[in-house]
Amino acid sequence: MHGSRGPTAGVGGSTAEFRGNGDAVLDPELREHPRTITYLHDHHPIGAETIEVAPGILWARIPLPFRLNHVNVWLIRETDGWTVIDTGTADPAARAVWDALLGGVLSGSPIVRMIATHGHTDHVGLAGWLSEKSDEPPYLITLTEWLAAQMRVEEARTPLGTHALRFLERHGCDPETVASFGDDRRRTLTYMEPLPEAIIRLRDGDEVRFGGRSWQVMVCGGHAAAHASFWCAAEKILIAGDQVLSKISPMIGVFPAEPEANPLAEYLASLDRFRDLPPDALVLPSHGLPFHGLRVRVEELAYHHELRLTALHGLMQTPSTTMHLAHGLFPKAVADGQGRHAFAETLAHAHYLLETRAAERRTTADGKIVFAQS
Repeated sequence: MHGSRGPTAGVGGSTAEFRGNGDAVLDPELREHPRTITYLHDHHPIGAETIEVAPGILWARIPLPFRLNHVNVWLIRETDGWTVIDTGTADPAARAVWDALLGGVLSGSPIVRMIATHGHTDHVGLAGWLSEKSDEPPYLITLTEWLAAQMRVEEARTPLGTHALRFLERHGCDPETVASFGDDRRRTLTYMEPLPEAIIRLRDGDEVRFGGRSWQVMVCGGHAAAHASFWCAAEKILIAGDQVLSKISPMIGVFPAEPEANPLAEYLASLDRFRDLPPDALVLPSHGLPFHGLRVRVEELAYHHELRLTALHGLMQTPSTTMHLAHGLFPKAVADGQGRHAFAETLAHAHYLLETRAAERRTTADGKIVFAQS
């Protein structure tokens, strides 16, 4: 392994650093006294079942038609009805669960507020449908995510353009991976309905009230451009969305619309914010099981990416395109037909190595982009 690189100014004022030794555990207390993650329950709700995870906060699980087969939604009691956080995709299975919830636990009291953690299809695909069924309650989302979701729907109405095709070609993508980007557009049209036409804008640092509690809005980048999590300091509850998941790492990728992005720098900077929250907080993630052990999980996520960066840097000993590097970094994902995700994640890690000056980008005689160790 090569030695440490000094930190450099990162995206959005973040500080990026690649240590190159697989060591990303920054919390001295955890180094001395490692702890474990404990799950609030060892099972999840099935169908229209709900589980109360804190007073007045119900957990429901909406099926997804993807490899990641569910999204958690949070139903929060109000004096005059319910606040709902996230919705799932626009498909029959998700609608069936919502219809059962509306006819069951939510019956008799209206949905008075809807909130989105971010604008990905599995979180907002049914927002417009549910809003119409609920007499259009206020819809809280960051402006960036509201606009980005609508832009993806508009883009999905047309085939991949020349810019996107050129971008993928220059990074060494094979025809199957290129085709998967087109397939993703078709999925967006299938599983995403029009969003509510008006919003209440969430901003970083805002204080919002729902469920009889005050919540600080934490807007972070990395997984999405402006992902909102919600922190209740009084009861030490974090509605984390996709930013901190219990078992998997959220997707951090670079895509054709923002070809020079460095989302991994943004994501790792966000982990510093969550690292400062109490370690015994109750974490409510969008996928997986609610858990205690936030600081442990933050360190695991940071360590995961440090290991990926170290492995990718080693692969760059031979100058290679992003897609070639993806085959080495994520061989199983590529073999399982997940080449699009593997490509996007590999490029995100490559851009991080560029920012930290651990790698350099070159252009070959035939116009291909390759990455190599500095």
